[in-house]
Amino acid sequence: MKLMSKILLSILASAAILFCGFYVLVIVSFVSVGAFYPILVIVAIVIALLFVIARIWGLLRPKIRYISMASAVAAMVLAVVGVEINRSYHNGVETVNENDVDLSLYNPFREDTLAASLDEPSTLSIADNPPRIDGATALYPLYSAFAKAVYPINYNAEDVREGDIEVGDGAAAAQEVDNLIVCSKTDGAYKRLIAGETDIIFVAGPSEGQLRYADEAGVEFKFTPIGREAFVFFVNAKNPINGLSINDIQRIYSGEVSDWREFGGRNSKIRAFQRPQDSGSQTALIQFMGNILLMTPPKEDIIMGMGEMISRAASYRNYDNAIGYSFLFFAAEMARDNKIKLLALDGVAPTRENVANKTYPYADDFYAVTAGTENPNAEIFIEWILSEQGQRLVGKTGYTPIYENAD
Repeated sequence: MKLMSKILLSILASAAILFCGFYVLVIVSFVSVGAFYPILVIVAIVIALLFVIARIWGLLRPKIRYISMASAVAAMVLAVVGVEINRSYHNGVETVNENDVDLSLYNPFREDTLAASLDEPSTLSIADNPPRIDGATALYPLYSAFAKAVYPINYNAEDVREGDIEVGDGAAAAQEVDNLIVCSKTDGAYKRLIAGETDIIFVAGPSEGQLRYADEAGVEFKFTPIGREAFVFFVNAKNPINGLSINDIQRIYSGEVSDWREFGGRNSKIRAFQRPQDSGSQTALIQFMGNILLMTPPKEDIIMGMGEMISRAASYRNYDNAIGYSFLFFAAEMARDNKIKLLALDGVAPTRENVANKTYPYADDFYAVTAGTENPNAEIFIEWILSEQGQRLVGKTGYTPIYENAD
């Protein structure tokens, strides 16, 4: 009878623990991020079962049972504390992302715009049928400056919304302004150009996917170089590494090297962030790697974008062990407000001067791109961009002009 009672009690107790544990596991799985807490619940269920079975059947001495149970509980509490401290640290680290630069500040039609200005009136003014323009986030301040110089002052979105234009025309005029100068980022801009939704885009060179997409759509791109820009890598400001070689970075992004200790840094795993396919900076990274195969990163290390028209957004977390990449102007804008450090490449600092004198080892052209637009002002606009005034705006914005005497 005593044996049967123990068996029955063991079954009931086990069933109760498993039922409660399963209920808690379901709740934790829905509300927690990651696998830690579900695993912790499973471990707790196993420990509770072992303790109850040992108690019912009198296994081990009572003192040993309670010490073992207390030790297990203490270990789980310490694990939770450690995970939460680590999570708090990561959540408290400053972030760097494209949304940190408020593009509305560069709107060419606002009175206090940060877009660069000419010191004299533009030699070109397009009052009728100005080209619709779009492009990469990092280049928005530049093509905004072009529009500010060339597009007429009566294209003022604020005036439209404040009622300076007749009410009957207000909505249509505001929509026209909003559609005139867009920032869909690199992938979105290429897609809109292929679809005929814009006349000129300002971007770096296309990815293989974008070229394939254009070919399938029967569209041919026309690329006009209008300036040069450096492709740069950055780390947390606390990282002791100040520079790497091209080969070092290729080894990191191929997965060959995974610890900063290899380059004289801390004994810390390298977290090499990447961008989504077809974003401008990801295309640049693939070109940077040459024939070396780019590693497939963990899903959480791919910085995803949002929105169809806002095709890709970059968000880099400044962990001590992180490395990210961008273009010089945009990275410099981020560095001004965040604690990141641009890395020297092959011993050459990524500065505008070093891009201009061609000592920085990785810089390339960026383009005004068309695809058979019927707007006759598109080519006129691009010709003006290549003029002395247009190239001066390239330099005043913070990029390197194509023509050396234009800065």
